[in-house]
Amino acid sequence: MKAAGFSLIEVLIATAVVAIGVASLAQLIVLSARANRIAATTSVTLLLAEQKMEELLSSPADPSNQSHVDYLGPGGASLAVDTVPLPTGTPPLGTAYICRWSTTPLADRPGEAIAIQVLVAPWPDAAGQSRLVSVKTRRAS
Repeated sequence: MKAAGFSLIEVLIATAVVAIGVASLAQLIVLSARANRIAATTSVTLLLAEQKMEELLSSPADPSNQSHVDYLGPGGASLAVDTVPLPTGTPPLGTAYICRWSTTPLADRPGEAIAIQVLVAPWPDAAGQSRLVSVKTRRAS
């Protein structure tokens, strides 16, 4: 007659199945945490890009080709570093986001419209960057 309970082999197989399941869940948790971090970063960079775009759209139109960069701290405030011309190299200490923007006259309407591009990327990782493009025209008089 067989004794009640589980054999050693049954227990080992059940433990292996549970261990494989837990390992799969751990990988899923790591991936979802990374996706959540990128989504949060994208939300912040999009908000910063929208603010810069609104600022540029409300300012007087500059028809020249210009490229600018601004270094932003963790809260999105400017670090007050000279932004013209576009600097190269590593950003200053305390940089959390890099905001690049440019104004370019449209080729078919050089005196009437400019294209405005804004790109905000987190520093040092570019995952979660946001890019906005708009066209600003001269008001009809």
